Amino acid sequence: MSKKQGFMKALKCRECGTEYPLEATHVCEFDFGPLEVAYDYDTIKDSMTKEAIGSRPQNMWRYRELLPVAGEPTVGTKVGYTPLIKADRLAKRLGIRELYIKNDAVNYPTLSFKDRVVSVALSRSVELGFGVVACASTGNLANSVAANAASAGLKSYVLIPHDLEQGKVINSLVYKANVIGIKGHYDDVNKLCAEIAGKFGWAFVNVNMRPYYAEGSKSMGFEIAEQLGWKAPQHTVIPMASGSLLTKVHKSYQELAKIGLIDESEVHIHGAQATGCNPIAAAEKAGLDFFKPVKPNTIAKSLAIGTPADGFYALRVMKETGGHAEDVSDDEIREGIRLLAECEGIFAETAGGVTVGVAKKLIESGKIPADDSAVLCITGNGLKTIDAVDGHVGATREIKPSLREFEALLEAEKKVTA
Repeated sequence: MSKKQGFMKALKCRECGTEYPLEATHVCEFDFGPLEVAYDYDTIKDSMTKEAIGSRPQNMWRYRELLPVAGEPTVGTKVGYTPLIKADRLAKRLGIRELYIKNDAVNYPTLSFKDRVVSVALSRSVELGFGVVACASTGNLANSVAANAASAGLKSYVLIPHDLEQGKVINSLVYKANVIGIKGHYDDVNKLCAEIAGKFGWAFVNVNMRPYYAEGSKSMGFEIAEQLGWKAPQHTVIPMASGSLLTKVHKSYQELAKIGLIDESEVHIHGAQATGCNPIAAAEKAGLDFFKPVKPNTIAKSLAIGTPADGFYALRVMKETGGHAEDVSDDEIREGIRLLAECEGIFAETAGGVTVGVAKKLIESGKIPADDSAVLCITGNGLKTIDAVDGHVGATREIKPSLREFEALLEAEKKVTA
C-alpha cells in the first residue's frame, strides 16, 4: 500500500477511460466526462476480508480499502454504521413481505448521509494540502461541511440557495462557517461554486473534490450488505437529487461481489424524486436515456436539483438493474413522513417522505413485487425540515390541570373513534 495513493490507482474518466493523477480535478480534458476513482481490486481482495472488517470499529472506515484516502482518515472517524431496521409494521402498511430501513437520520455528527461523503472529501483534502474547504448545497451538505470542518480546524465556506429551511441554515451557522445565500436555485449556486473553485483554489467537496467525495456514498451500500449477513438486497429504493447516491450504492454492491465478500445476485435499484423536481424520474418513466432540466418547486428542498450531475448515470443503473423511478407530490411526501413515523418511530426529513412515498407506489404497481424484500434509504432527519409538516400532523389539545377535564377528553376521544 503506497502512502501516497493507498489502494487507489488513478482518477478515470467514466466516458473514455483516460486516467489522471490522484489530484483535485473532476472533469476529463478530452470529452468533459466526469472522473471517478479506480482501485487496485486484486490487492484489496487480499486485505479486505470479512474477518478483517469484523475486527474494526463500527464506522464507515471499516471498509477503508474501498474509500479514496491514502492514509488513515483524519476527518469524520466516527461517521457511519447506522442502523438497518427490519420494518415489519411499515411493510404491512405498504403491502410487501419484507422491508428494511437504512436509517441515516441518526448519522454522526449532522444527522444525514452527507456526513459520509464529507468525511471522505475532507480527509482527502487534508492529504492534498488544502486549508479551506467549501461546498454548494441544498442544506444537509452545508451542515456536514460546516461541522466536520470545525472539528478538523479547517476554514469553511458553504453556499446555499437563499430560501432554504431555517433549520438547515442555523445548523450551518452554529459551527461558525461562512454561510452565503445565493438568490437563485441550486444549479445557480453550483455554477458559481465552479467559478470560485477555479479562481481561489479551495477544496470544493462537490466540485474539484467530487471524485473522492462521491465515493463516500458507497459506505451506505457496504453497510447494508454486511448488516443483511453479507448479501445485497433484492430491491433498494434511493432518493435522487444529483443521482450520485443511487449510482454509488449500486457500485458498492458490484465492488463487494468483485472482491468476493458477497455472491453475485440480481439487484434492482429504484430512484425516488419529488414531482416538483423530477427530471430523472420523468425520463425513466418515459423510457428516455437523457433527462430534461427543470425548475424545482417542491417542499423536498434537499432533492431540488433541476440539472442533476449524475442523472444520466442514474438512468443507466436503473435500466441495467431492472429498477424503476417514481415521483410523489408534496402531500404524498408528507404522508410518507407520517407513515414512517407512525409505523417505525423514525422522523425523516422530506427526502425520506419521498423515498417512502415512492416505495408505496412501486409496490402498489407491482414494480416491486409484494413477495420480495426491499431496503429503503432514509438520508436525513426530520428535525431539519419541521416547516414542511407544520400544520399537517395534528395539534395539541389543551386542558386545565384537572383530572375531570382529562377524563372528559378521553370520553370525547372514545366517541370520535367509535
